[in-house]
Amino acid sequence: MPYEWVDMTQGAPVISGAFSYADGDQPALRLTVWPHRSLSRKGFVIFISVTFAMLMIPLLAFLGTIALWALLPYLMGSLALTWYLIQRSYQDGTLREDLTIWSDRVELTRSNPRTAAQTWHANPHWARVTLHADGGPVEDYLTMTGNSRTVEIGGFLAPEERRALYPELTDALVHLRTPTGNR
Repeated sequence: MPYEWVDMTQGAPVISGAFSYADGDQPALRLTVWPHRSLSRKGFVIFISVTFAMLMIPLLAFLGTIALWALLPYLMGSLALTWYLIQRSYQDGTLREDLTIWSDRVELTRSNPRTAAQTWHANPHWARVTLHADGGPVEDYLTMTGNSRTVEIGGFLAPEERRALYPELTDALVHLRTPTGNR
């Protein structure tokens, strides 16, 4: 799954005033969510190489003719456009959401590839996670509400990934609300 939990409470027997944002402590939990990448860098090199080879095969029939020079710019232009669009997709893949949870604060930071980062925060005791099966912009829309604002979490995840993340988020917040809860 394209998300990862980091539990900073390992070894801490009780979550109490420790892990406090106000005191400058480290967070108790950190969740990082990123889009799924279906094409690795090695796969990209192989794809471009095979595409180049496949585009060159029809040109063999035109070797030594003026038609070769008429077709070559179009074929190389399509290869260059494919290269550019895949690179653009890689840049879009740098999108990331970091949910950081302290005993007194929950903070969501969305790092966008071409715009400034967006940040939301609330008190974890009042924050609520909701999975909207219907009515959201995507199937199984996952949101977190707090501090008079609702934010989306993992809009780029697949519906089954959002469904799997929902109970984990809910459990993390419930666990944080119980003062003697162990993880």
